Amino acid sequence: MHQRILGVLVAVFAALLLLAPGVAAAQTPALDPAIAAAAKAQQKQQVEQPLNNKPVWDEVRSGVPLVTTVSGRETNVLIQPEGQTWRALRNSWFSVVAGWALVVLVLIIAAYYLINGTRQLAGKPTGRKVRRFSAWQRSIHWATAITFVILAITGLIILFGKNILLPLIGYTLFSWLSILSKNLHNFVGPLFILCTVLLFFTFVRDNIWRKHDFAWIGSFGGLFSGKDAPSGKFNGGEKLWFWGGVLICGVIVAASGLILDFPNFNQTRSTMQVANLVHITIATLFMLAGLGHIYMGTIGMAGAADAMRTGYVDETWAKEHHEYWYNDIKAGKIPGALDAPAGPAGKLEQKPA
Repeated sequence: MHQRILGVLVAVFAALLLLAPGVAAAQTPALDPAIAAAAKAQQKQQVEQPLNNKPVWDEVRSGVPLVTTVSGRETNVLIQPEGQTWRALRNSWFSVVAGWALVVLVLIIAAYYLINGTRQLAGKPTGRKVRRFSAWQRSIHWATAITFVILAITGLIILFGKNILLPLIGYTLFSWLSILSKNLHNFVGPLFILCTVLLFFTFVRDNIWRKHDFAWIGSFGGLFSGKDAPSGKFNGGEKLWFWGGVLICGVIVAASGLILDFPNFNQTRSTMQVANLVHITIATLFMLAGLGHIYMGTIGMAGAADAMRTGYVDETWAKEHHEYWYNDIKAGKIPGALDAPAGPAGKLEQKPA
């Protein structure tokens, strides 16, 4: 009896196994033709290109947040497609325009120097010295200038090195040079910001705009006439450099540089991409203005370098290039300007205030 019951149960179970696929198929709704076609195409692609999982990568590159085991902002966006746009802009328009702008300005300055040479004094130096900058003013100026040059050179290597230096010096040397440039740029940047802040507060009082500064700018500082327009301690061109370069460019370069230098501020990738393009643009303008400032402070004008090297200038230099400042010194309005050791012709005579 038990054997007959067991046999019936086995037979029923076997019948169910045979009928199950048919029943399931009968209850499955018809597939969407488009979905079926896509599935068929995917199956075919897996046979022909087994390592090309296109639908998965399309989803990864979509920018839609997915699921990851890494915690943090944007960590669930595996690939950001806008990064390709940033890369294309950085390596095309921004780097090309920046590079040619610097080259063209260097050529213009070189041509001007070859035609006009160093601008000499119209009168004969008297030998009497006037103090133009204190030790602190010269120290903060040189600290800012040195960090600026380091950032400019390393920035140019980072931006153009792969296209210009790599073919010339090879992969090994360029690798060491690029690593050195990156680290110098990252660590000197905050130091430059500190120097710029100190420089601003050191010189801001003497860079307040006066009416005669606009006359100086209108005459281009005598750049083509050969005769300076009267000015105070700093002329209109130096004040443009101070407010436009040191302040405006300095603030924007500092802010964008800090965003790039410290990604642990939790900024997004898009923020860093925009900051990079802004940094390149303003840093280029900063370097363009800096080239003009460096030229006029060195080989462009005789005696200008003495002011930042020794702190003193000749009486004739002060009178010809900064006449209002020179008159204030003679009138006794600038204490300490005549503390220089007497030259061969003696001390500059000071009129009572």
